[in-house]
Amino acid sequence: MKIIHPNLRGLDLNLLLLLEALYRTRSVRDAADSLAISPSACSHALSRLREALSDELFIRVGGRMRPTPRAEQLAPVVEAALALLSDGLRRGAGFDPASSERQFVLAATDYTAFAVLPGFLSRMQALAPRLSFRVVQAERKVPLDELLAGSIDFALGYSEEGGAQSGDVEEFDWPEEEYVVIASRGHPRIGNHMSLEGYLAERHAVVTPWNEPRGVVDQVLERMGLAREVALQLPSVLAAPFIIGGGEWVMTLPRRAALRMAEAADVRLYPPPFSVPPYRLKLYRHRRHAGSAAHDWVWTQLTGCGLSGDAA
Repeated sequence: MKIIHPNLRGLDLNLLLLLEALYRTRSVRDAADSLAISPSACSHALSRLREALSDELFIRVGGRMRPTPRAEQLAPVVEAALALLSDGLRRGAGFDPASSERQFVLAATDYTAFAVLPGFLSRMQALAPRLSFRVVQAERKVPLDELLAGSIDFALGYSEEGGAQSGDVEEFDWPEEEYVVIASRGHPRIGNHMSLEGYLAERHAVVTPWNEPRGVVDQVLERMGLAREVALQLPSVLAAPFIIGGGEWVMTLPRRAALRMAEAADVRLYPPPFSVPPYRLKLYRHRRHAGSAAHDWVWTQLTGCGLSGDAA
């Protein structure tokens, strides 16, 4: 049996709604509007919350409410707890996607968002026009901690090998996708064919959203006793087509992204001159949401939406 923290017994749980609203809006007035109370009532409630938790929690700086370290620590926990409570209360109550105004939180990188969200959100505009979605930056390839804590509803990730490594997390795999190499059409040393020798002689650009020191391509080359020269590391794929199209770097990446880059910049696609394990885009959620009408419906729409770009 879990022991309830003593502070929780004497705490007005409505104050947790205030903490979440202030953390989200950084404004007393906006928090009051979201809770349907007056700014004066919001200020009084904040005073009671500060007293209950023995911390200022939010400090006014330049017209905004800046959270203290204690508020930064509490906010994700409170947000996850409120999400779980709301989900529990909604179970069995039915879900009407055409009228629901729920919000869902997804974690993604810019590439995984690019691959899935355009088609999915277009579908949502037609089927569930009142739903809202908040996309946050995925802090790791599979954001297990956030899924387990409940701070996100779904995660868009990828894996060249292995999976989420948690029995509490449900996975969905879209079809595998091959890697290709891209280079500028005007590249002075690359013609119609890219050899392994030519590939290794070039300088490479890579996207490293989590500042990882090396990726699947480097691991494959290492097993072959080879290495490439990584001359440019980018945190996002957005600038890549213009950098590759206007320079002499080469980049190895999934075909879908490469095809989109070829539409935006003057780049050419080549098959890699060695075997690279396929890329697989994945969708994750916590199993505790299974059986929730709302989560099940959004999960089904996500898994059935297909992927942007070439057909999956």
